[in-house]
Amino acid sequence: MGDGHENDHGYKPEVILLTGGAGFVGSHVCEHFVRKYAEYKVVVLDKLDYCSNMKNLQGLRGLPNFKFVKGDLCEEQFVNYLIETEGIDTIIHFAAQTHVDNSFGNSISFTKNNVFATHVLLEAARKHIPQIRRFVHVSTDEVYGGTQSDLPEGSMVTSTLEPTNPYAATKACAEMLVKAYLQSYKLPLIVTRGNNVYGPRQFPEKLIPKFITLARQDRPLPIHGDGKQSRSFIFVTDVAQAFDIVLHQGTVGETYNIGTGEEETVDETAKMICELLGKDAGKLIEHVEDRLYQDRRYIIDDSKLRALGWKPIVSWKEGISKTADWYQDNREYWADIDHALRAHSTMPVP
Repeated sequence: MGDGHENDHGYKPEVILLTGGAGFVGSHVCEHFVRKYAEYKVVVLDKLDYCSNMKNLQGLRGLPNFKFVKGDLCEEQFVNYLIETEGIDTIIHFAAQTHVDNSFGNSISFTKNNVFATHVLLEAARKHIPQIRRFVHVSTDEVYGGTQSDLPEGSMVTSTLEPTNPYAATKACAEMLVKAYLQSYKLPLIVTRGNNVYGPRQFPEKLIPKFITLARQDRPLPIHGDGKQSRSFIFVTDVAQAFDIVLHQGTVGETYNIGTGEEETVDETAKMICELLGKDAGKLIEHVEDRLYQDRRYIIDDSKLRALGWKPIVSWKEGISKTADWYQDNREYWADIDHALRAHSTMPVP
């Protein structure tokens, strides 16, 4: 299968370490790989932070090619031991703190979990070259930041990193470490940057599940500022398929944007959710104080990924409907979410 440093466009892993696999996107990607590729073993590493949930992986328990390990990426000896003893040859790194609101008041923990933990994982992977043959680092469209506010209509951002909040800054910092390990140590790295992912099992601190949960309870939908901020949303199963293609066909050293090319304002999203649930948007939508800084637009050029054969399948209307149905049927899935439903949700410092 080669030494993992070539651009072979036919990569085949054997044992995948998937960090953050008990989280929302990570668990869907894990489920995709475990069920589709019985010949791959997937080892999930997750410290089970507040937005992770073992229920996300319950359908995989007992399957011979799945294993869950509870642990912290910041513990260097543990990470090295896991890679060595499990025979890890592939890493997909999802683990991160991701909520912008929380990063304004708890930014040091974001540096620890998004930068330091990534550095620990990169160093462990470096120590296990050539055992590690592929490393996919999961970043975000938010690293592009406010540069998109000034783009002409129809334009898409492709490369400039201009993070504008602590969360985005930590993800950009992690990417700089990734780039350094790619260049200095020839670690076989690939980076992805994705639009806003939504779908079943997402912790309700994020916009779509928060608005669905609040609207069902006839509670106000808090919209930051004027609600004209533009966002691109992508359904989680489409994202899982994107990682399938990136892992197997992606080129080492490349960065792949995962997007839809479509945009909705926050205000339009709230109104659509109200219409879907039969609620009066005029009575529920409530404009609140804006974030300390608000990026107005996230639209990314995903042509590089589409050239590999990927495209989103689930339409915006279909995805919202599926998501709303799931939250209706799984009201008790999360034990305590009231703090996440506030206008500016914050989590206590651990």
